[in-house]
Amino acid sequence: MAQNKIKIISLFVLTVLFTGCDFAKKEAPQAKPYPEWVKNSVIYEINTRQYSPEGTFKALEADLPRIKELGIDILWFMPIYPIGIEGRKVPEGATTSLGSYYSIRDYQAINPEFGTKEDFKSLVDKAHGMGFKVIIDWVTNHTARDHNWITEHPDWYKKDAKGNIATPNDWTDCAQLDYSNKALRKEMVSSMKFWITNFDIDGFRCDMAGMVPTDFWEDARTELQKLKPLYMLAEDQDKPELCKIAFDSNYGWEMHHLMNAIAQGKKTAGEILSLQSKIDSVLPQRAFKMNFITNHDENSWNGTAKEKFGKAEKNCAVLTYTLPGMPLVYNGQEVGMTKRLRFFAKDTINFSDTLMVPFYKTMNSLKHRNQALWNPPYGGKLVPLTNNAPDKIVSFLRTTENARVMVLINMSPDTITTTITTAIADGKYINTFNQNKINFNVDNRKCYFEPWAYLVLEGE
Repeated sequence: MAQNKIKIISLFVLTVLFTGCDFAKKEAPQAKPYPEWVKNSVIYEINTRQYSPEGTFKALEADLPRIKELGIDILWFMPIYPIGIEGRKVPEGATTSLGSYYSIRDYQAINPEFGTKEDFKSLVDKAHGMGFKVIIDWVTNHTARDHNWITEHPDWYKKDAKGNIATPNDWTDCAQLDYSNKALRKEMVSSMKFWITNFDIDGFRCDMAGMVPTDFWEDARTELQKLKPLYMLAEDQDKPELCKIAFDSNYGWEMHHLMNAIAQGKKTAGEILSLQSKIDSVLPQRAFKMNFITNHDENSWNGTAKEKFGKAEKNCAVLTYTLPGMPLVYNGQEVGMTKRLRFFAKDTINFSDTLMVPFYKTMNSLKHRNQALWNPPYGGKLVPLTNNAPDKIVSFLRTTENARVMVLINMSPDTITTTITTAIADGKYINTFNQNKINFNVDNRKCYFEPWAYLVLEGE
């Protein structure tokens, strides 16, 4: 009898122990669908310092109707936090510097250059009231060298060979964080929650996401999603595993560089769809690229869209809207900005030249209304269309059960006459830009293109 009691007690203890262990297990991160509002959105990157003469949230808030009329859905704000002073980079030939937005001194404060927390809250509330979503830039890999964590938590930072806090790359104004430290991870997620809880932001664009461990991002996404559904964008293209759970999109750097090379005559148009096929095979099916012809890095360091793409600028912009993915418009792109914005100094954008605005309004409207161009899993499959000038003409179809878009682009400085050699595209279409009707059939598949001309056709 005593032995039976011992057995029963032992079984009870074992049950409690194993049950306790089960409860102690950390819930494995799970992939969640992105919010439905992302499916056909266009994202607009805002450089607050350069956006207006004032360079403030209040001035930007006053201009929201213009951005809304353009057809933008998501406002992405470059970092809005106080900028470090120690080690601040000063451009060659200058004696002062406003510093890099990406050298952050306090994750839960506002850069006074832009205004106050109340100003930013007013801006976000106004944006939400107009139907925008708002995401903010988040810099997780490093802090400023005068962040208070440097003195309060030096163990949160990586050390160099001499035992000093490490500097990532040549960013002398930054200090490298160490994600082997669990306390750092917890505090970083807490700081991200601060902006959701207090400002109701709708997601994050995460700087240098590939330099931070994937498991941090997966755990962070799981925690943040408990507050509200979010859109998460990774500045990365080399670690597609980031998009399995943690992120919904990553950067289309490779396509950007290929389009640039084609515009300069260094590559051929036929490589575009080959690269897209590679992207589709590597990127998780739940995710998609952010496509762009310019952004803050490209504009400031590598050249304007005009410099990089020349007469192919609109051709490549069309591709950012019609290839799978979300198109990005960097502030000033919509007016054909022709200057490289200074990164460390005030350099206001001039929005007065509106010649290209109708083009972007047209493409934004197309992205919104035609399901064939929506993001996975809502949008249409890309079907290559064979033509007899494949090195110069890009031709493809995006199609769903109820929608189709045909895209034909001359990616060369030559006048080209080509024929679509497949019947799959046959049908009736409307030209997106001039509303002319076109009937593709066995007797009418020949296309004539002026240099750098493009056709975007919607199925009737």
